[in-house]
Amino acid sequence: MSTVRRPDHRNEHRAARGGHATGLRHVLTHLITPLLMCIGMGLAYLGAFAHPAPHHLPVAVVGQGRSAQLLAQSINDKAGGDLDVRTVGDRSAAVERLKHQDIFGAYVISAHGAKGAAGTGGTADATVAKGASHGADRAGEAGALSASAGTSGAGGAAGPGKPAPELLVATAASDTSATVVQKVFTPIAEQQGAPLKVTDVAPTAEDDPTGQGIFFLLVAISIGSYASVAVIGGAGAVLPLRLRAALALGTSFVVGLIGTAFAGPVFHLVDHGLGGLWGMAWLYSAGILLIGTGLHTFLRRWTTLGVMTLFVMLNFTSSGGIFRPEMQNGFFAALHSFWNGAGFVEGTRSHVYFDGYGLSGHVWTLVWWLVVGLVTVGAAALAEKRRRTAEAEAAAHAAAVAAAAVAATVPDPAPERSGRPVRTAGGAAGAGHGPAEAAAELVGEREQEMEEAVGV
Repeated sequence: MSTVRRPDHRNEHRAARGGHATGLRHVLTHLITPLLMCIGMGLAYLGAFAHPAPHHLPVAVVGQGRSAQLLAQSINDKAGGDLDVRTVGDRSAAVERLKHQDIFGAYVISAHGAKGAAGTGGTADATVAKGASHGADRAGEAGALSASAGTSGAGGAAGPGKPAPELLVATAASDTSATVVQKVFTPIAEQQGAPLKVTDVAPTAEDDPTGQGIFFLLVAISIGSYASVAVIGGAGAVLPLRLRAALALGTSFVVGLIGTAFAGPVFHLVDHGLGGLWGMAWLYSAGILLIGTGLHTFLRRWTTLGVMTLFVMLNFTSSGGIFRPEMQNGFFAALHSFWNGAGFVEGTRSHVYFDGYGLSGHVWTLVWWLVVGLVTVGAAALAEKRRRTAEAEAAAHAAAVAAAAVAATVPDPAPERSGRPVRTAGGAAGAGHGPAEAAAELVGEREQEMEEAVGV
């Protein structure tokens, strides 16, 4: 009597469970990247924008004599380091400093206000303290307000024989800073019994009332640049590095043109100087693309996280497009002095709104980042050359070891007894070298596909 053995499915189940465990580990490993992005974006954006407050924000009191000095000193004492108040001799000098972005507000006291400030120091001090703290506490609302709206709500015309105090601002430098300055000086003007007149000496473009369109232009150019890094590094990994670098420069040329089109004919953020804007956009984009292309040699699938850290988390938050460094903590304020996003935003402002004052310094910032990109690509070229040399030596050593092993274990047949060709060790090694190369190419293709998927 024959017995029929039932198939044992336990081995199949074990193999399936092993495959699921391997796949799960694979997915969990690659989930580390988006989770780190989440943590980094939260720390960067909330750290930079959650609690904006003035830190030594430079403003001026316009006037000569003891009354102006008393008012400036009173504001400094009561603001507790939030403001940096100095005196300016006349209105024209204050306008010049505003256009050079040395100050972000200038309070022009009237003759009546000067007498009031000199004669009622205690009351003025109390009002200044209230105004300064009000400006600091309400700074978070500044991004939603415009200085032009504050101008219309500041009050009507002064009564006959009572000239109104005037506040000079430059919203093109920073709409949020101008709004904070207005919140500080409006209570002081009310204490003097006159409505505050607000004059914008450097207004923004008509289609960009808050001046923040330049920041969102920075975002668009940045995304086009670092997303192209993922494509060039992933899909173009089989290309020589010099060709990848050339693709990066060409892509930055196109990204700069797209950004200029957005700023000019599409959304009218800029009504003149489009050639200079394109030049800065190209420098900015080329720096990102070259740095990312070079870093891909070293970081591989972590390249996307690396470029996001450099050009999103630390870049957007320190650019000054939403809050100037005087409204941020010391870390992001320090980054503003040399980061490439700040160079683009401040360079565009100087070029479009402030007659090119300070433009050369911002352009040099972008140039230095481009130089860093070229150095990174050079370092990547050396690393890839050493890697190819090491791989070639390893392959040659493996082939030699295989040939020696075959020669030691396989005896040479007698050629006169059999008509078969003699099989040599070199032939065996050559036969084994083909599958090794195929396996290496397969591994490389899988790695490339994974890097491209993670990059996208």
